[in-house]
Amino acid sequence: MKRIKKFGVIQTAKVAGLIYAIVSAIFLVPFGLFSMMFSFADFPIAGMGLGGFFFIMMPIFYGLIGFITVAIGCLIYNLISDKIGGIEVEVEDSPAPYTYGQNIQETTE
Repeated sequence: MKRIKKFGVIQTAKVAGLIYAIVSAIFLVPFGLFSMMFSFADFPIAGMGLGGFFFIMMPIFYGLIGFITVAIGCLIYNLISDKIGGIEVEVEDSPAPYTYGQNIQETTE
């Protein structure tokens, strides 16, 4: 078993924040575009599609919130992992990946 001793707070938070933003964008941007299309058709002046704009901007806010919460979580993990031990994971070496143009006989030997 291997143990995660510390997380790189900023790097982990950046990756998680981007994942949060992308995953929320997959759902919210199409919904926002749909909402803008119909709110503009029903209320050409009053609506102006602002509800849809909100859904398009939400992935950015969601990513920022994800960054902040993961950074806080990493800091807390780093503080308590010294006292109670870190998360244990089991790792193994993976075989070398197949590369384009590699001779098939080379991989079977």
